[in-house]
Amino acid sequence: MRTIAYPYDGPGAWVIAPVRSRTLGVSGPVLRYQVAVEHGVRGVPAGEFARQVGRIFADARSWPGQGEVRLRQVGAGRAPDFTIRLSTPGTRDVLCGGTSNGYTSCRNGDDVVINVARWAHGVKGYPASLAVYRAYLINHETGHRLGHGHELCPGRGRAAPVMQQQTLGLHGCRANAWPTRNGRAYEGAPGAYEDPVPRERSGRR
Repeated sequence: MRTIAYPYDGPGAWVIAPVRSRTLGVSGPVLRYQVAVEHGVRGVPAGEFARQVGRIFADARSWPGQGEVRLRQVGAGRAPDFTIRLSTPGTRDVLCGGTSNGYTSCRNGDDVVINVARWAHGVKGYPASLAVYRAYLINHETGHRLGHGHELCPGRGRAAPVMQQQTLGLHGCRANAWPTRNGRAYEGAPGAYEDPVPRERSGRR
């Protein structure tokens, strides 16, 4: 596994990933997404990040598995419906607007912003592997672009909905990276917890 390194504040310039994936999903409207990695992020080539995103979306438990949307990656020079950006913490604050903590990821307009600090290190105490947490990040923030709001834990010991803010706390639920279970949408009641948000205070070099 490559070591991931990055400055706290990146330049806000991007490498657009080449396209190597098919249209994902079997029914529903097609949304085109682009994948971009900020200059200064080392150890995550744009093509590799795009492949990881594509593998997450291709899983039957991801959003296309619900049969309501198809996702197609597009490359440079094409007009996407949204862009998944692997961003430094400082640029994350610029893109997310109004939530300057350098810690979380977000969706703002047509930008799905994945904070490289969370992609590289996850969150302390998250009771699942980094691979599971990364799938959660992609599915959660993409879920916002698809129109889904935050959701609550449906009961102690149950799987957390993917739209629960698992980065900040599980509230008795189990970690879960996927919006689809047994071919059906898995959801909780609408709402959000008032969990404190840590701050990312320095870059990883």
